Amino acid sequence: MMNIEKLFEVAKRKGIQDIQVYISNSDQLSIEIFEGEVDKYEIAKSSSLTVKGLFNNKMGVYRTEVFEDELIEEIVDTIIASAKVIDSLDDAIIYEGDDHYDEIKGLYSEQLAQVDVAKKIELIKEMDKKFHDYDKRVKNVDTSYSEVTNHVILQNSKGLKLENKANTSYVVGQVIVADENDQRVGFDVQITNNFDEYVIDEVVKNTTDDALASLGAKPLPSKNYEIIFNNLALATLFSAFQDIFSAQSVQKGLSLLKDKLETEVGSKLVNVIDDPLMQKSANSRSFDDEGVATKFKYLIQNGVLKTYLHNLVTAKKDGMKSTGNGFGGRIAAVNLKIEAGEHSLDEMISSIKEGVLIKEVQGAHAGANSVSGEFSLQASGYYIKDGKQDRPVALITVAGNFIDMLKNVVMVGNDSKMTYFGVTCPSIKIKSMPVSGS
Repeated sequence: MMNIEKLFEVAKRKGIQDIQVYISNSDQLSIEIFEGEVDKYEIAKSSSLTVKGLFNNKMGVYRTEVFEDELIEEIVDTIIASAKVIDSLDDAIIYEGDDHYDEIKGLYSEQLAQVDVAKKIELIKEMDKKFHDYDKRVKNVDTSYSEVTNHVILQNSKGLKLENKANTSYVVGQVIVADENDQRVGFDVQITNNFDEYVIDEVVKNTTDDALASLGAKPLPSKNYEIIFNNLALATLFSAFQDIFSAQSVQKGLSLLKDKLETEVGSKLVNVIDDPLMQKSANSRSFDDEGVATKFKYLIQNGVLKTYLHNLVTAKKDGMKSTGNGFGGRIAAVNLKIEAGEHSLDEMISSIKEGVLIKEVQGAHAGANSVSGEFSLQASGYYIKDGKQDRPVALITVAGNFIDMLKNVVMVGNDSKMTYFGVTCPSIKIKSMPVSGS
């Protein structure tokens, strides 16, 4: 480990006004089972050191994966050299810190870390067997277990010293089912940092039942339908549009939310939050990469856009305080979350005269325009007639405008699901959207 105090001393001696170090350590475990055997077993460790320093009121940066004291002189000299060629003063900020940082208990689970690897392998081997035994139409099974631990340290010459450690794990089941006429795929994931919470029977049942119910799926006639996005499909769509909340995107004119603060961008049922204190997420943090305290915040509250996400630079441009969302040179939510409502999925289905339950969308990032809000995505799910799930549908395209969709939300589900790409969503019902099919 590098002697940080010595680095600060050398920097001060050579004329650097303020200096900051950011250390990131990540440990990952990946296990995959295929046809009952361990197909992949991988342990990966990565570490990085980012040093930022102010020289003549300009910011120089040095990044490395080597933490040796022998590098100190090189780090300081490189920061000075890079600061000399920088023209912009926008990012020349070393943060002095906030008065309060929330203490987030339970982010790091010793219990999860101490569970023997053999037990983790046995869990997904057992899940693999249960998949194969579930139905004779199960033709192919992939099960996997992943675990990640993130540990970050931030320290600067203004006296700020912060540390955060979090871990979580994922159990994933994917199955291919087939009959004499068709073949379909099912997928489910459970996420937790408490190993004892895994219910693999639930993963097997949900995944396989959904895949079997999708056999024989066909397109629908093209027209407008009432729409339900299930929690995973909605999370996929939101992941493609999450950058629209970035103040950096807004300031560059690359967000459909530009000039829409304190205006209605959704129905009163729509509440979108950034929850950096959320349990069981390895992303959760009490501070961002710049040392700003993170906090629970509404991005959209009762349909009204309340804030953009800021780092120090964008906040300075807008004359406000950073929201604590500066990470690795970009602005992002820590844990983007659509707040759950009061309705069950069955209640939403029973409320529909003629519609579609969309359980999967594909090509979200390619088919979504963050400036106009337009999207057009291939989808699959189930046709709903007179309040009942009628038959599976596939090879359909659902299209619309992101803000128009949010404004037409008429029901919000109580079935929130955390996804492996960092978005947590319930199912929602949309009044009407165009669907293209046969």
